[in-house]
Amino acid sequence: MLALPPAVVYGQQAPTASQRYQAPIVKDSGNLKGPRQPIFFRHDIHAGEFQIPCMYCHYSAAVSSEPGIPSLQTCMGCHLYVAGGTRGGVKADTAAVRAEKAQVQQLRNGSRDRKPPEWTRIHALPGFVRFPHMRHIKALGPGACINCHGDVQGMAQVYQVSTLRMGWCVRCHVERKVTRDCTVCHY
Repeated sequence: MLALPPAVVYGQQAPTASQRYQAPIVKDSGNLKGPRQPIFFRHDIHAGEFQIPCMYCHYSAAVSSEPGIPSLQTCMGCHLYVAGGTRGGVKADTAAVRAEKAQVQQLRNGSRDRKPPEWTRIHALPGFVRFPHMRHIKALGPGACINCHGDVQGMAQVYQVSTLRMGWCVRCHVERKVTRDCTVCHY
């Protein structure tokens, strides 16, 4: 099912090759916004170019308060077969292709050794705040991730776009005419 773009899976017309998003080649990740991760995971390739829906990897967000970081098993569902560096438009033996393959190999080694990467958290709230992801996805739909996380499908490296401060959250609740009861987020 992942071999087909979501548009095809859901009965829509698939974009032509010229219409599809093509993630840029990144030669130096040092200048990108956001924290460096143990594996250079490209959301712009996975969610942007390959159009894998957020909920495929972050499936627990629809049923839990915490979206969770995808397990290595989720990653290996594809990367058991996909070695990386096979994107359209990328030359067969370039430094970028070798780098992508090295990142996938690092992932595979972590799976083999049962040692997942220690990801650096990007979107963190204070301990006294609760953000029930499942309520927001139920109310706004699975595409609502962009409201808080920004256009992740266009980010080579994910970084925090929104402040996630109380005023920012309250403004969103006011705009959507939903509860502003303090106990919804502070319990």
